[in-house]
Amino acid sequence: MTRILVVDDDSAIRSAMETYISLNGFHTVAVSSAEEAMDHLRQCGPMDVVITDIMMEGMSGLELTEHIRATYDTDVIIMTGYSAEYSYEEAIRRGASDIIFKPARFEEILLRLKRVLRERKLTQEREVMLAKLQELSITDELTRLFNSRHFYSRLEKEVERFHRYQRPLSLLLLDIDYFKDYNDSHGHLEGDRVLMRMGAIIKNSLRIMDSAYRYGGEEFTVLLPETEVKEALVVAQRIQEGLASEKFFPASMPQPVYITVSIGITEYITEENLVTFIQRADMAMYCSKKNGRNQITTLMSNDCRESMQCLKSWSSKIPD
Repeated sequence: MTRILVVDDDSAIRSAMETYISLNGFHTVAVSSAEEAMDHLRQCGPMDVVITDIMMEGMSGLELTEHIRATYDTDVIIMTGYSAEYSYEEAIRRGASDIIFKPARFEEILLRLKRVLRERKLTQEREVMLAKLQELSITDELTRLFNSRHFYSRLEKEVERFHRYQRPLSLLLLDIDYFKDYNDSHGHLEGDRVLMRMGAIIKNSLRIMDSAYRYGGEEFTVLLPETEVKEALVVAQRIQEGLASEKFFPASMPQPVYITVSIGITEYITEENLVTFIQRADMAMYCSKKNGRNQITTLMSNDCRESMQCLKSWSSKIPD
């Protein structure tokens, strides 16, 4: 039920408004001062609309309006008998949704209240729609992970956080093994099922603070804030174990097919170029491919190419 709070230091007006608004189907509470209104909001949570007189002892209705709008998702209607001193523009500037000049009939107050509630509902519906559109713009439709465009945006923010707090940041790059062969043999619908399950397995392997992305095709990335590379290895192993427990049943095969993934892990280095950071994870993943697939490889620094033979041919990657 819609919740209305009436604030007026005139007991007769306060009681009459509470009764009239309640009789029209609204849950209505009435208090005698702005201070009581603030206490009620703190104890009972936000109301849908507050109707307040402008002139009261202590805090004024305008001051109450500013406090409510800064703290709660609540609309405010101001009532005043001082039309020469308070303008509609001033009330709106202070955060009011509407202003009513006394004397006003209860029917007019009810009409204003219903108009504010309609506009409130439309605003909430618009915000929900915009939130859904925002989610769609950063989400991969198939896997329900974030998309690559959002990956670069989030990576920049995580690197900024790294520099601000000097906390570790790790990156996983994952590639499904022999995925092209699987698609060619069983069709793209079966391949899509693999990608969807892969997305779910990755998501179920992460903490709330971590984030996963479909990087492109059968490649995925995972950002692990507050995480050193040895901890990132645990996450990678958890993803591999989750995938190992999955059986896929393409119609063209009499037996279930098992899917594996090659993973590269690296940790961000202070003042490092973001491209270099991503490339190092890509190189680590390539090493996992070259060393037999279904592997996890960790590369910690930019000079690691000298210590790993598989990186000599990194620029000409082997196919899936």
